[in-house]
Amino acid sequence: MAKIDYIEEIKRLKQAKNAVILAHYYQKPEVQDIADYLGDSLALSRIAANTKADIIVFCGVHFMAETAKILSPNKLVLLPVKKAGCSMANMIDDKSLEEYKLNHPEVKIICYVNSTAKVKALSDVCVTSGNAEKVISQFKNHKLLYVPDKNLGAYLREKYQLDMELWSGYCGIHNDINVAEVEKVKTKYPHSELIVHPECKLDIIKMADYVGSTKSLLNYVNVSDSKEFIVGTEKGIIHQMKLANPNKSFYLLSDKLSCHDMKLTSLTDVYHALLNEQYEINVEANIQVNALKALEVMFELTDR
Repeated sequence: MAKIDYIEEIKRLKQAKNAVILAHYYQKPEVQDIADYLGDSLALSRIAANTKADIIVFCGVHFMAETAKILSPNKLVLLPVKKAGCSMANMIDDKSLEEYKLNHPEVKIICYVNSTAKVKALSDVCVTSGNAEKVISQFKNHKLLYVPDKNLGAYLREKYQLDMELWSGYCGIHNDINVAEVEKVKTKYPHSELIVHPECKLDIIKMADYVGSTKSLLNYVNVSDSKEFIVGTEKGIIHQMKLANPNKSFYLLSDKLSCHDMKLTSLTDVYHALLNEQYEINVEANIQVNALKALEVMFELTDR
């Protein structure tokens, strides 16, 4: 079946089954283009929860689809590629965190949304890369543990002088960027602004002109007067940057900035997910309830 047929079939099935398709910014361009909603993971889950759709097809990775299920327990949530995971999310497990909590009952657990439902369920509050500063700054008088991303945690700990331990997890693609690499690209494109994701190491963050979540980086280039940007996050976002800013130039900071799991999903996978309603995501009821509590604390702190 030709690609254009897949597109038409996806549209037909979506309407017939009352489904909504979500795609993260790091997905392949053609998958981004077929989505009803495009964005960062938590924002997409919240949007889907407020739709009247019966089925959510989440083009992303496992923890994202889990979050959608936590917020929409009565909807059918499908992940088009069963094995699409996240190395950072896999760097912390619920048993290890549970043991830490038993030994440190006074510590508040701040959980990055890039984590499993079981880890969220053991946490006091969740954060995203976009709202982490606002949330964590309100816990500055507590002893804290930030899980699982040591890099975003280190950035916030230094900025707010927090009494905060860091789990040893990280995003492989952001963590691998080094100073020499940045200096080389900045020399090659001297008139460019360097924009990076806070999942990068602290020394890289300090070299940047702007630091923000994927959505924030997109918003920044849309309003900036600059015409050239060195992009220090997963390359998928450049598709949207170019669509919104055809007269601006974007240079990927490193060829390594491509997430293997985020690139697994194809239009064929989306089609089969809808056709066969396959790779359903489920979250145990008690895990769903407790994970939702951590998310709701975040919503309360950020939505008011």
